[in-house]
This record gives sequence, C-alpha cells and structure tokens, in this order.
Amino acid sequence: MKTTNWLRKFLVVLVSILTFGLVTPTDFHWRAQADGKNLKKDSIQESEVKQGYELLVTESPVYYVPIDRDVFVGEMILKAEEQSFSKFGGKITPKIEDEFKGAILPKIEQAIKQISRQFPDEELMQLAISVKPAAGRGEKIFHIYNEKTNEDVIRFHARQENPPKEGHWFNFHYHTYHDGFSTHYELGRIYWDKNTPPQWSDGSGLS
Repeated sequence: MKTTNWLRKFLVVLVSILTFGLVTPTDFHWRAQADGKNLKKDSIQESEVKQGYELLVTESPVYYVPIDRDVFVGEMILKAEEQSFSKFGGKITPKIEDEFKGAILPKIEQAIKQISRQFPDEELMQLAISVKPAAGRGEKIFHIYNEKTNEDVIRFHARQENPPKEGHWFNFHYHTYHDGFSTHYELGRIYWDKNTPPQWSDGSGLS
C-alpha cells in the first residue's frame, strides 16, 4: 500500500519535471471533466437528431389529393341515369326516356353541382349514390349520402300523379338535408297517359 502511494507521488513529480510545470495534476482532472462533458454533449446532440428523425417519420402530414368536381358530377350523373332507368323498368322507360334525358336529367345535374359546391374536397370524396330505387308506387329514385356517416345529403324522387281530367303524370323533384328534406324542389313533369302507368321496377330488371 505504501509502495503504491510512493510510486504515484513519484510519477506526479516526474511529469512535473518533464513538462517544466506546464502540466499539473489538476490539469489532468480538468481535462478529464472536459472530455466527459464533450462526450455527454455529443451524446445529447445525437439523441436529439435521432428523436427529430423519428418525429419526422412517425408524424408525417396527411395530404389530400384535390378532387376534380367536374369529374365527380359527371360520374354522379351517369349513376343517376342508370338508377333512374332501373326504377322505370322495361315498360316505362321506352315511353319517357327521351323526355327524361332532355328535360329532367340536366336539372338533376344542376342540383348535384349546387350541392357539391357546399362540401370541401375531403368530404366530397365521401359522397356516394344509392343503388336501390323504390319499387311499386314508392317515390325514391336515388339518394346521395355520406358513406362515413351514412346520412343522406340529397334525395331525388319521382311521384305518380293523377290530377282531375289531366291524365297521369310523373312528377320529378328532390329534397335536401338543409331543412330535414321537407321542402319539395321541382325538377319537372312528364305526361304518361290517361291510363294508370305500370308500377316502378324494383331494379332487378324483371319488371
């Protein structure tokens, strides 16, 4: 034990002599502390860089691709026409097809354009068209609804009417969610005949 202490003192004196007093034992202590601090600082910086990278990777922003509203409306119109003739069936379609395309369908398109302007892109992408029209004497042609909430946005209907001494007519109209679908927005009327028209098809193509 004494030998060890003596050897340690001898080395300190030897170092002091060789360096002419430029390096003292306290210098060794200071440098050790400085090296430790630098090492700790480098470690902290490396950790911050790593955390920043992980944050960049795990919290990347979500981007929405802008939807082309004209394309959206065009697709809706094609589906609207398909659902309409599906409802009319093989007995009604041949007689009213041309008038429906010329007078009613353009107004349906305008209504869809108007309603589409009320939704931002990310919500517009959630809108879809129903695929089951009402059969018999039911009015529903198709509804446009939000797939996420399953709530209707606009409802397109056709009602069979028989005013006194005027024969039978098809009344086309729509309702919107703004007033709970209570207001009746007229699209137009198409004359059928003096006789009662057939019932609407169930969409199966059998009527």
